[in-house]
Amino acid sequence: QVQLVESGGGSVQVGGSLRLSCEASGRTFNSFGLGWFRQAPGKEREFVSAINWNAGMIYYADSVKGRFTISRDNAKNTVYLQMNSLKPEDTAVYYCATRRVGGSYSRSSDYAYWGRGTQVTVSS
Repeated sequence: QVQLVESGGGSVQVGGSLRLSCEASGRTFNSFGLGWFRQAPGKEREFVSAINWNAGMIYYADSVKGRFTISRDNAKNTVYLQMNSLKPEDTAVYYCATRRVGGSYSRSSDYAYWGRGTQVTVSS
């Protein structure tokens, strides 16, 4: 069992930045990959970014490439999502999740444990 708690969401203007954090507990943090997903009102949950256990493999959705940066600190059991140059279309609830071994990095069904999410609102 893994517990995930996201934080760092908020309201910013277009072009602003936010840094999301996701702290994990309940299992050896450096044994699993992690991902960030987001869900806007009326839309399906979509992949944002993912990182493997040692940060040797990192993935981004095309929509955030060049603007968002994922990282992890295994000593702090925390994964981060630095979001720069935010756009109104980035408005969503952001979730972190743990990836099942051997699963896809971008498919939500391949993630086992999820946090409750943190709201990000970007206004123009």
